[in-house]
Amino acid sequence: MDPRPEARRARSRPPPPTTSLVSVSFAPRVDVSTLQFVASTFPMEPSEETRLDVALLHRVAARDQGALGELYDRHSRLLFGLILHIVRERRDAEEILQEVFVQAWMRVDTFNPALGSPAGWLIGIARNRAIDRLRNNAVRLRSAEQATPPSPVETPEAQASTAERQRDVARALAALAPEQRELIELAYFQGLTQSELAARFELPLGTVKTRIRTGLLALRSHLQRSLIEQ
Repeated sequence: MDPRPEARRARSRPPPPTTSLVSVSFAPRVDVSTLQFVASTFPMEPSEETRLDVALLHRVAARDQGALGELYDRHSRLLFGLILHIVRERRDAEEILQEVFVQAWMRVDTFNPALGSPAGWLIGIARNRAIDRLRNNAVRLRSAEQATPPSPVETPEAQASTAERQRDVARALAALAPEQRELIELAYFQGLTQSELAARFELPLGTVKTRIRTGLLALRSHLQRSLIEQ
């Protein structure tokens, strides 16, 4: 399935500053203010906002791409601020935000309304992704500081498997719309931020975010089909 959300007239807003954010722990330990913040997303009685979010998740589960776009518009500013407060790097935060909504699309069946609100569910995904990024960055830094041991010689089977995965990725990228593929390649292979891409192509930042988001969803769908067919 090639998820391509319908055109939306959403306002293009840059991610907000973090002046109003609560304090978030940089390790798996959660401090009191974070608990209070997350608890606020689980009202005793479902609010109209919560009911609307639940309806959107039902539409996402039915593979309604427009619903994912609406969910992004409703919660991306809050989630971006939370992620940025954890990782401190804007580029990392932008990437993680995209990953959160890719996961929401792919794993919408894991949402359980008995355990909390959709906002709380998205916040949990965002926080876990952000902490994982911190850990991965720390591991990469330690690895770079250590002497690199000689690489083991790959067996012919391993080399063939690696080559096949590379071909799968190349085919999945080729299947994307050109405007999505170009942005994704520049963002993830050359390290350009979404703001830099918007300036380079003279596009609204919201358009860049939408194209990357829908392109990543399509890419994931192509790769999953390739895995099933093997």
